[in-house]
Amino acid sequence: MNADYLGPPTLPFADISRPSSPAPSAHSLTVNYVPSKFSATLVSRRRGLRDGVQGMVPRGGGVEAFRSGAPRMPGVADEDYDGVDMSAKGGWRGRKLRWTRFKVILFIANVILASYSLCALVFTLLTWFRTLEDARILLVSNRPELIFSTLAASFAFVTSLIGFPGILLNNRPFLAVYTFLLWIAFGFLVIPGYLTFKRRNLNLEGKINQQWSQELGAAGRLVVQNALKCCGYFSPFVEATVSNTCYARSILPGCKKEYLDFQRKALERWYTVSFGLVPVHIAVIVSGLLCSNHVTYRFGKGMMPKAYRLSKESMAVIMEKYAAQLAEQYGADAAAQIMASSSSSGTPGASSSG
Repeated sequence: MNADYLGPPTLPFADISRPSSPAPSAHSLTVNYVPSKFSATLVSRRRGLRDGVQGMVPRGGGVEAFRSGAPRMPGVADEDYDGVDMSAKGGWRGRKLRWTRFKVILFIANVILASYSLCALVFTLLTWFRTLEDARILLVSNRPELIFSTLAASFAFVTSLIGFPGILLNNRPFLAVYTFLLWIAFGFLVIPGYLTFKRRNLNLEGKINQQWSQELGAAGRLVVQNALKCCGYFSPFVEATVSNTCYARSILPGCKKEYLDFQRKALERWYTVSFGLVPVHIAVIVSGLLCSNHVTYRFGKGMMPKAYRLSKESMAVIMEKYAAQLAEQYGADAAAQIMASSSSSGTPGASSSG
């Protein structure tokens, strides 16, 4: 006899001469042992919550869609059915949608985008409305940079407004458009920085000379003279616009030094802000690329892959195998009767198999 009484008995049955009190064994009975009071209350309860009603095929959706053997077809009452959980009457039902960490990152990034784009838009609008100090000089001397800055701020703010519905409603098409528009907003963001950096660091004095003599005109020179409290370019006798404070015997200094210092300071601040927002905007783009497709726990669109969908041909094969099993178990007559009753009751695929 085998010394290990826990070993499997020899066929057809175990030796009847086994002693009633077995000898000690090297195997431990405590391995994989769960007390009944824990297994009855915890294990069975978790199994009941997970499996639900017996006999029902679980449907995919949410975190449960990643379980092995779970289908990918979403149910109507899913917590995460294409991002919106609606009842048959059009009202909200179920608990609130779960915010994944990817969704939180995406929301924070979009809030940052909306914040600095709104601040830039407010600043440019106040400049256009001549509310800020020295706004009149910027409108006269830096109009192209101001136009591109307004366009960049407006486009970035509209992009953030598109992102909020996509994030809150878990709408992935919206988020795809939002991520694409972030790249366009990035292009608009660097244009004012490039223009101001080029103007500031590449012969600014020569550009100022040309602008004063050829581009500003009498009205533009008058705006600069009144804002900077100067008269003429070098003196009241050189390309000056006559006004109440600027005339031939005026004691006001020329505008070249004041105007050049103003342009250097304004352009430096301009491209510093523009290029300073580039890392922040790149971080927003990266968060959109990495997190927009994971705003929910559902994989893809939550639909059953085409290769695993039930077709008429596969249903006919299933019914033929089912009929063969019935014929083998109950006989051909009983199988024919069962198939006929299922065909009359309208079972899908039964009529095609017959």
